[in-house]
Amino acid sequence: MSRKVVRTSKFRHVFGQAVKADQCYDDIRISQMTWDSNFCSVNPKFVAMIVEASGGGAFIVLPLSKTGRIDMSYPNVCGHTGPVLDIEWCPHNDNIIASGSEDCSVMIWEIPEGGLTQPLKDPVVKLDGHSKRVGILSWHPTAHNVLMSAGCDNVVILWNVARGEAAVRIDSLHTDLIYSACWNSDGSQILTSCKDKKLRVLDPRKGTVIAEKDKPHEGSRPVRAVFVSEGKILTTGFSRMSERQVALWDPKSFDEPLTLQELDTSSGVLLPFFDPDTGVVYLCGKGDSSIRYFEVTDEAPYVHYLSMYSSKESQKGMGYMPKRGLEVNKCEIARFYKLHERKCEPIVMTVPRKVNTFILSLLDVQALQNEVKELREMVEDLTKRVTELESKN
Repeated sequence: MSRKVVRTSKFRHVFGQAVKADQCYDDIRISQMTWDSNFCSVNPKFVAMIVEASGGGAFIVLPLSKTGRIDMSYPNVCGHTGPVLDIEWCPHNDNIIASGSEDCSVMIWEIPEGGLTQPLKDPVVKLDGHSKRVGILSWHPTAHNVLMSAGCDNVVILWNVARGEAAVRIDSLHTDLIYSACWNSDGSQILTSCKDKKLRVLDPRKGTVIAEKDKPHEGSRPVRAVFVSEGKILTTGFSRMSERQVALWDPKSFDEPLTLQELDTSSGVLLPFFDPDTGVVYLCGKGDSSIRYFEVTDEAPYVHYLSMYSSKESQKGMGYMPKRGLEVNKCEIARFYKLHERKCEPIVMTVPRKVNTFILSLLDVQALQNEVKELREMVEDLTKRVTELESKN
């Protein structure tokens, strides 16, 4: 008996493909900052990228349809006095974007329909509360006007954006620089990774620790963490020998990881993007030229390697399109916006489907329906004739 060794999965043949050159965004001077954020944020209307700017920080906002070469004089969002470190579109309003900067402030901007026609210097709201640079932003997934920011002052602040004030300030839990901070799917918990080598699950209402894990990865380099399905946590980090790792944890029993896999010896921090609809997690390394993707399931070894998209040029940042911005009729399950030094290149992840067979089967069904219709008409006609003959006799 031959044993089946290939695991069956609907996403085993997912493949990535870069769009044609004329669908890229060219001649954009992407920021040279060494900060480990995405540097790019996208939604179904706009793509925003942090760019080089003299005399302060700026980012450019382009309508998705404005592809090709971007003129050097194209207007920027340029209200910060220091370099912009992170940008994040609001999930509830596609025209609202938040930015965090080295000038210790968070600003909320409203982008007009169709994009900018002149430089935008005045934010809708300015949020002051951090004493050092603000490098992490994340909007609440379900509640309107709630924004989380984390700064180099080791403080996490939950803002009431409508009022322009801090609703919750978590300033005594983190003893060092915060590497990452994110919400779970319904916004009832916050997950942070910190330079003090601790992973923390927080209650955002009370500002207290629900669960804590010391040294999820042995190495001293930055750890990234995201919530995945069923409340589990996926982390990326480094071993003591500086090998990149990916691990899955159950916060109810934080002692040992459900799985821990070593990937390679590159030095770039792996940015994880999780898709809850498909259970696929994408790992994009800063400075890498590839995107690895894995399927997260509830069967060992829990994190199953699927494949890898590779290209020649390395990425300086990565934007991830929300599901509602994808072309699902083309079997698209994810789309990334890869930043090069001077351009932004969309990369489409597709599940191959036997479309031709599907169309043929539809045509077959239509043909059968037409035949049935003709047969019914013939039967009705014959019935009428029989009735007429019977009435004559």
